[in-house]
Amino acid sequence: MSRDAPRVIIMNDAAGPMAARLREAVPEAEVAVVSRYEETEAVLAEFRPDVVYSIKFAGNDGFPVEALFGPEGPEWVSVGGSGCDHLGTWDAGRVTVTNSAGVAAHMMAEYAFGCALHFSLDFAGLAKDKASRRWDRARMMAPLKGRTLLIVGLGQTGQAVAARGQALGMHVIGTRARPEPMDNLDEVHAADDLPGLWGRADMIVVAVPLLPSTRGMIGAADFAAMKRSAVLVDVSRGGVIDGEALLAALQEGEIAGAGLDVFAEEPLPEESAFWDLDNIILSPHASGVYEGWELNSFDMFIENLKRWQKGEALRNVVDPARGY
Repeated sequence: MSRDAPRVIIMNDAAGPMAARLREAVPEAEVAVVSRYEETEAVLAEFRPDVVYSIKFAGNDGFPVEALFGPEGPEWVSVGGSGCDHLGTWDAGRVTVTNSAGVAAHMMAEYAFGCALHFSLDFAGLAKDKASRRWDRARMMAPLKGRTLLIVGLGQTGQAVAARGQALGMHVIGTRARPEPMDNLDEVHAADDLPGLWGRADMIVVAVPLLPSTRGMIGAADFAAMKRSAVLVDVSRGGVIDGEALLAALQEGEIAGAGLDVFAEEPLPEESAFWDLDNIILSPHASGVYEGWELNSFDMFIENLKRWQKGEALRNVVDPARGY
């Protein structure tokens, strides 16, 4: 290991701009690229990196967890996104894992409110009126001001949602593992308090990581406790919400609608009944995808690499026991 001349593998199927950026920012770094997962083990053995920066990319199944955490693996794995559930567990005494939490928080918050406004302003109804050339002066808008926003998970995405909710005049409540007062939150509760919070919420945003403790945490009983007028937005991970229970709640009108960016099975199968619902917005795990996000994530990594070179504490270190 050499902090003066770190050996860095960039694991990405479009790593060229990142490699150029790294060589400019840290010219003393030695850089290798893994563009296919099946190359990982051989490149690790030959290059013996100190650090691997990785974005889980499409088109290559079988993320090489065993290789990364094996005997030829690096001292530090930097995850280009925020979720680390694809890594499983690891020995924090042997390898440090960091993520890029916050790189897409603002975009995911905008997505959440785009979904909310779709329903509160009845864009679907307005589109039908336009298509039929109907001028309905009896149509009314439903304001978000004064409504209650419940955020399940107050990480950086949840906090970005909270700030925008307060700016719109909503009453903002949220849950986190360790409740304490927070900016832009009127109330902060423990996750165990959720059964008593569902019925208060007009808008619900789910933004927790996928962990053993969060898998299936929202199910049929929870939907039954929600307002029939509630709108739910899921920007967490597929598996946090019980998909069958959610489908039934939407089909039976237990909630008014949903913005769904994640599913337990992705891509969503063509035969899935979710495609047939009129009361949802469906997106392909894209709420945090915006032009330039990958390079923004990589810039976060470069700043962390400079801290690592100086022997300073890394930012966004992930606790394998907590998963974030």
